[in-house]
Amino acid sequence: MIAQYPPMGWNSWDCYGAAVTEDTVRRNAAYMAKYLKPYGWEYIVVDIQWYQPTAVNHAYAPFSDAVMDGFGRLLPAENRFPSASGGRGFGPLADYVHSLGLKFGIHIMRGLPRMAAHRRLPIFGSGFTCDQAAHPNSICAWNPDMYGLKCDLPAARAYYDSIFQLYAQWGVDYVKCDDIAREYPHCQREIEVISAACRNCGREIVLSLSPGPAPLEQAEHLKTYANLWRITDDFWDEWPLLEGMFERAEKWCVHAGPGHWPDADMLPVGALRQCDDPNGWTCFTAPEQRTMMTLWCMMRSPLMIGGNLPKNDDFTLRLLTNGPLLAIEKDSWCAHPVRRTAEECAWLAPRKDGAGFYAAVFNLSDQERRIAFPREALESGFSRATELWTGKENDGGELVACLPPHDAAVWRVER
Repeated sequence: MIAQYPPMGWNSWDCYGAAVTEDTVRRNAAYMAKYLKPYGWEYIVVDIQWYQPTAVNHAYAPFSDAVMDGFGRLLPAENRFPSASGGRGFGPLADYVHSLGLKFGIHIMRGLPRMAAHRRLPIFGSGFTCDQAAHPNSICAWNPDMYGLKCDLPAARAYYDSIFQLYAQWGVDYVKCDDIAREYPHCQREIEVISAACRNCGREIVLSLSPGPAPLEQAEHLKTYANLWRITDDFWDEWPLLEGMFERAEKWCVHAGPGHWPDADMLPVGALRQCDDPNGWTCFTAPEQRTMMTLWCMMRSPLMIGGNLPKNDDFTLRLLTNGPLLAIEKDSWCAHPVRRTAEECAWLAPRKDGAGFYAAVFNLSDQERRIAFPREALESGFSRATELWTGKENDGGELVACLPPHDAAVWRVER
């Protein structure tokens, strides 16, 4: 099964925006292989506009001359990804990532390049041209590169088949498709066509849909045609966004399961916004980072690190290598909140082995609080519990923690 567990990896967006380079990707992959791989981290994902030769930050250059082949398929800009020279695309970079025992992913926008339609380029392996597939009235509101496709036409299906066949040849393991997850109903058919192309390309590829918020009423459609989908717009290092995630997590948690995962978005930890400020760092406090990691693991969201990994400090590395916490993603099921107020929240996640459960409490207030996990949710009590951030043992009784503002505690509980 594809994505039996929530994918865990690194994505270049938070630290380098559209300006990521091959050197940056290789350095982050080497770091992951050395320090994070033993804890389950495995995907290295190149985010948006890798085909744009002049990208310098998080902004998009309008009407840029994107790099593409003679069939309207985007290619890595060789000045930023030198190993792509000679028409090799992302093949050599994917080979390097695979040599480290990791997996390789890329970002795409839905549709095809506007320039490919204007030039009426042929679609590989078909008798169609790109202008026949393009839907000029279906455009992204925030990125100028692409036209959506007329997905009821065979030309559109031929184009999507052609790009996923190319990605399979490159050795791509993960595709993040953008400008689509929240675009119901007019992108519903496009999701189905993209999914079919992905599933029929001859390689197992995780399909992720962005940005959110995806509509909750489309959960069953999303579960059928994608492996993960964003439940929020871009998530950054601001407490109001993190606080707001508790409501989203409560609504979406029932839809998490093998092969389909509601995605709370990136983990903006460590060194961020490096293209604008080489000294940029997350604005989240240490307690807020523990809260984020705890909630993402309890709800079993995919985990994608946003920071430039080689700059990790000791705290960030410990945050990302808390093995007992990360195990919640694989060891639990049917996680759900058992209490949520304006000041605090509590979550329960039964363990698959039936021998216990995970319990978490969160201080959502701006004051230190003593928070006890609700006794009524403990059923018949427990014999032992271990708090996963501190390692402190609790032999029966109640689960309680004195938490600073915006902090969390989480226990592995034995019945």
